[in-house]
Amino acid sequence: MANSDIYTHEKILAHADSSTTPSTLESSEGPVFDAARTKKLLRKMDWHLVPFLALLYLLSFLDRTNIGNARLANLEADLGMKGLNYNVALAVFFPWYVLAEVPSNIMMKKTRPSLWLTIIMLAWGIVMTLMGTVTSYHGLLVCRMALGIAEGGLFPGVTFYITMWYQRHECGLRMAIFFSAATLAGAFGGLLARGIVQMDGVGGKPGWAWIFILEGLITVIVACIAYWAINDYPETAKFLTPEEKTEVQRRLKADRTSLADEYDIKYFFHAIKDWKIYVHMVITIGIYTPLYSFSVFLPTIISTMASKRGGGVAFTKEQSQLYSVPPYVVACLFTIAGGYLADKKSQRGIFMIFFCCLSTLGFVLLISTDDPHVQYLGTFLAAAGIYPNVPMGVAWNGNNIGGSTKRGVGIAMHVGFGNLGGAIAAFAYRTVEKPRYYSGHGLLIATTTMSCFLCIFMTWYLRKENARRDALMTEKGYTLASYTDEMKETERELGDNASFFRYTI
Repeated sequence: MANSDIYTHEKILAHADSSTTPSTLESSEGPVFDAARTKKLLRKMDWHLVPFLALLYLLSFLDRTNIGNARLANLEADLGMKGLNYNVALAVFFPWYVLAEVPSNIMMKKTRPSLWLTIIMLAWGIVMTLMGTVTSYHGLLVCRMALGIAEGGLFPGVTFYITMWYQRHECGLRMAIFFSAATLAGAFGGLLARGIVQMDGVGGKPGWAWIFILEGLITVIVACIAYWAINDYPETAKFLTPEEKTEVQRRLKADRTSLADEYDIKYFFHAIKDWKIYVHMVITIGIYTPLYSFSVFLPTIISTMASKRGGGVAFTKEQSQLYSVPPYVVACLFTIAGGYLADKKSQRGIFMIFFCCLSTLGFVLLISTDDPHVQYLGTFLAAAGIYPNVPMGVAWNGNNIGGSTKRGVGIAMHVGFGNLGGAIAAFAYRTVEKPRYYSGHGLLIATTTMSCFLCIFMTWYLRKENARRDALMTEKGYTLASYTDEMKETERELGDNASFFRYTI
């Protein structure tokens, strides 16, 4: 910590010696909620918030990755695509997606979630539908870029939104359930595409066009009810009683330690200057690169798995659509279980390290053999390791950013930079390297290993920093429980540099 921060902390403690008395962290104001009543309140919030948010992300992920299913339905041949054209079509989505994320979170903060999320959802649903009408490669590129701009604000916006309702160590499971929709999108997408392609020729359009049109129309329909289905903030939620609204706000104040929640441009710059956010950004790109590689290339990888006997193809294109479903089901279970355990243990780093190792093992199995059965096992391990780390990573970063505006910007930076991994992923698996894809699998082994080592570093550093802050308090004769509301109010603008803030490890 900088000398100026230490000086500030010592002034706070000195002020406490002369004008305050120790008190507990919880405020005495508002209704009293025991453990049973609090659990009931959380379940009530879960049922009103999480399922619809998961539905939004399911549609979002389905719409951005269904191009992988469309590829197996002759997309490339019909649009005259050759060489790296398909890879470019994947890549152009992500720069625009990334550019939209920070401005989108700021707009959601300045407007309100129900309005802003409805706007961006309508936008990407319309673009997705129009993608089914393209007749040229260049038209596909334009639609993919527009889709990136429209979808860019959803994931960082919803993760930021969740932090405005739940305490820090309750966010991980909710984010995991929300993100598990991505695994369901992978599973559901394969089944849905298998059925939709049977419409080939209907209305004079190929099967891949109907994948885009029908899935886009579903998004538009859901967007029409999103405005009324999304609750903006705890204090305005119609499903909460006045007592419950007071309790939710009290819990958030106690958990966030009374740090600043108002919008101010200076908190934007606080996020820009925080080196820890940049480390999380690098961790994230190491996770999102295999995430997008897996989601858009899994049907292709499965369809080109070589048979151990005779070097033939193990699965047809039709079978590949269906065989892509089981790894996503396993990934869904691991994502939710990982989020639950991380919240229960109030830790993130050690779980992220484990899942990085698991996904690395999966890619090692894919690259090290031509046995399709072992390779197929590798897809299960890769999925089970990749997907849990996405919500866990954003929860870890969000847990450790103090102040609402800084947290919103920091999450958008985190997710935005990570999504650049999608542009890298677009070129990870090239047709000329099938069926073994050595450079593709090798790249993903490298990125997950990098993320693993950075997670180890952050876990070590945050443990060390928490211990240093505890020692500084002990030296002055204070504990976290003895900080009064007045003392915390004096440091409210310091964010996670406040002397009473403790990092999630």
